[in-house]
This record gives sequence, structure tokens and C-alpha cells, in this order.
Amino acid sequence: MSTAPESPMKVLVFSDDANVRAQVRLAIGHRPAADLPAVEYVEVATQPAVVARLDEGGIDVVVVDAEAQPAGGLGVCRQAKDEVYDCPPVLAIIARRDDGWLATWSRADAVVALPLDPMAVARSVADLMRRRAASRLPVL
Repeated sequence: MSTAPESPMKVLVFSDDANVRAQVRLAIGHRPAADLPAVEYVEVATQPAVVARLDEGGIDVVVVDAEAQPAGGLGVCRQAKDEVYDCPPVLAIIARRDDGWLATWSRADAVVALPLDPMAVARSVADLMRRRAASRLPVL
């Protein structure tokens, strides 16, 4: 018998590159850890789509591609942290380890570097899912 919650958690994946979105989905999989519910993916390719989807609510974790064009994921992360009530935790994907300071500026909750290590991505998302489940604020 599984102890994982039944309802899926929603993971928003932002990148203008469909291949990056596919790599993220493959790395996280259907369920990143046995104690977590299944993942339901919401894929978006533009900054306005991220804003609109976060405004709708119901997103549990956000994964952003720092290299997305024309709006990079780190800027999108910073905007979300400034503007979204009870902003979900954000995993930033950076291309260069030296960009870690930008991820700190963006207030990303976790960071992974390219090339993606599927184990690191799944572990980071699982940690963020647990954090979200434990700290979600009530709807206003």
C-alpha cells in the first residue's frame, strides 16, 4: 500500500525549447519519489504564459530554463517571486555554473546545471514538492 497522496501535484515547466521541456519531463518522470504523488505537467514557452498560469493558481513547483528566449527563466523567476502570492518553489536550470549568482539574484529555490543530470533534477523537484506540500498558504 502506497503512502503517497492521491491527487497529482502540478509542475510548470518553462522553456522556449521543446527539447529542454522534454528533458525535464523525462528527468522527473511520473513520480520523482515514492512518498510523493504523481506529477501533472503544465508546459509553457513564453513569459506571458507563465504569468497567466501562475495567476490561475494550482501550480506546486516551477522549473525555469535560464536560457529561454526572449525572456530568460531567471528574470521570470524573479518576477514570480515578487508578484505571485504564495509563489511555488522554483528550480532554475542554468547553462553555466558561473551563473549561480544570477540564480541567487532570481531567488530560485534550487538550481541545476546543464547538461541535466536526471537524478539531480528528480531529487531537486522531489524536495521542492515536499516543501510545497508542507508550506502551502490558504487561498485568499
